[in-house]
Amino acid sequence: MGELLNRVNSPRDLKDLPRGQLGDLAEEVRQFLIDSVSRTGGHLAPNLGIVELTLALHRIFDSPADKIVWDVGHQCYVHKLLTGRRDRFSSLRQTGGLSGFPRRDESEHDAFGAGHGSTSISAALGMAVARDRRGGNNKVIAVIGDGAMTGGLAMEGLNQAGHIGSDLIVVLNDNGMSISPNVGGVARSFHRLRYDPGYRRAKEHVKGLVSQYDRLGVGSAMMEMLGRVKDGARHLVVPGTLFEAFGLEYIGPVDGHDIEELLRTFDLVRDLPGPILVHVHTQKGKGYSPAESNAERFHGIQPFDVETGETAASSGSGKPYTEVFADALMELAAEDERIVAITAAMAPGTGLLKFAETYPGRFFDVGMAEQHAVTFAAGLAAEGLRPVVAIYSTFLQRAYDEVIHDVCLQGLPVTFCMDRAGIVGADGPTHHGVFDLSYMRHFPELLLMAPSDELQLRDMLLTAIRHGGPAAIRYPRSASQGLAIDRPMEPLPTGAAVVRREGKDCTLVTIGSLLHEALRAAEILAGHELEAEVIDARFAKPIDLNTIRRSVEKTGVLVTAEENALQGGFGSGVLEMLEAAHVNGLIAHRLGLPDIFVEHGETKGLRRRFGLDARSIADVVLAHMPNRV
Repeated sequence: MGELLNRVNSPRDLKDLPRGQLGDLAEEVRQFLIDSVSRTGGHLAPNLGIVELTLALHRIFDSPADKIVWDVGHQCYVHKLLTGRRDRFSSLRQTGGLSGFPRRDESEHDAFGAGHGSTSISAALGMAVARDRRGGNNKVIAVIGDGAMTGGLAMEGLNQAGHIGSDLIVVLNDNGMSISPNVGGVARSFHRLRYDPGYRRAKEHVKGLVSQYDRLGVGSAMMEMLGRVKDGARHLVVPGTLFEAFGLEYIGPVDGHDIEELLRTFDLVRDLPGPILVHVHTQKGKGYSPAESNAERFHGIQPFDVETGETAASSGSGKPYTEVFADALMELAAEDERIVAITAAMAPGTGLLKFAETYPGRFFDVGMAEQHAVTFAAGLAAEGLRPVVAIYSTFLQRAYDEVIHDVCLQGLPVTFCMDRAGIVGADGPTHHGVFDLSYMRHFPELLLMAPSDELQLRDMLLTAIRHGGPAAIRYPRSASQGLAIDRPMEPLPTGAAVVRREGKDCTLVTIGSLLHEALRAAEILAGHELEAEVIDARFAKPIDLNTIRRSVEKTGVLVTAEENALQGGFGSGVLEMLEAAHVNGLIAHRLGLPDIFVEHGETKGLRRRFGLDARSIADVVLAHMPNRV
């Protein structure tokens, strides 16, 4: 560990360091991050890019009295190092260890939790208004990346901030990236402002004039006139500056890796009234050449070799489900020109990079704007196209109303492909995709599916696109089963389950990848002379009443298993269906996730903890049949 970093255990310690040592501290922080994240995995590139900015914020402002609100949250590692959590950093994203995101219950310095994007301005504005109502004078700072500015919530927050006029500082960390390169008009405006030489020359020239006349002691009228000239220079190059149209005072661009410039800027804005936006230009991955040259890959990365930047081969025998989906979509798109693909700033994560390269006119990255993605897809579908919206399960929650109001209510043929469904591991409660079966099962008109292997995923994609109405497929982050993809895709009979193992003593009904845990549980039960029937439901809506009813009337014992919240989930749907069919005298038990937010940790360990592994499933059956233990 570096000598300077070893002396910083709180923001107070940072303020005590000689100002000239902050550049050296920044280098020590970068080396610490590279070494630590190489062992734990995590969001490396965003944090390497924000080192000087974080140092400057904690040097000038007084956390926790002053509130620093981080957008998305994955760029908070430096903040955690400076706020007393350095000694626990080896536990980052590990079971029982530090979260990879801000957590209000982890530190008083984490003013607001985050894991999704575009939330910081709205939250910080709420804090600023609450401060004003109680007569406080602390500062509130929202740190938002330019990628998160593409989300409508950020614009809504800016609009209200300009209207209210409370003292609020918004720091725009502009690195040209979210995960994928940024898209849209806002991103183009940032790019133009950042690199336009005319604007920079005009800005520096007018700044020099203002300083010169200020030293000469010219009157206030002259200074006011020069200020207007300075503003005009900006508008000559960038007409209608976005943030000033919202009512925020704009300052920048500022070099986000020049610690002295950052300190001077924040020292100035700390005492200025009203809402202010400070535009800071940074480089994602700064200081580590593999991350600088491939910021997308190092945005969130598994443990890696520091010297080479290479990660270990992933476990699992088959392709990741993401890749299986991407390949299948490419096959279908080659045959059907109506198919278009949509993502919300997640082209690499959802596997759509190759589709974008092959069919650039049929690929749309809408930025960090899931609500818009869904309604945009609805518009495409209304005009005869077959949009496929690829979004992580946890992020589709942000577009709940649009799925209902704009797609399902109108019966439009939009296919939702929900990657990272179920427990996702180290990213924790903001990223586990464990609510989609519960909240989507209630949508009229929606076909809802979950594959247990790669062949099923391919068949489900074809089924969804041919369905003629709304359809959704949820699949995990993990590798698939390693089956040979040796046949064309085949549409599935709507709602049809499959009996994967016949038995007479109990019925195990699963949805998605938990099928394989159920099959292993059946092997364990066979050792107790119990014959378990295992049903792969495949559809969470509609559910196959006939297949499940025949089985439970034979066995009398039912166990459902899902990697989803128990409340309102797949198991609830099975019991509701059997109740409506007047199936009585049944011993039933549902397995899934309890009414809590599941913490971060290793996926297999979390499955064991919540009784979703083979041994736990078998134990539930044995508990209901004690005479067979």
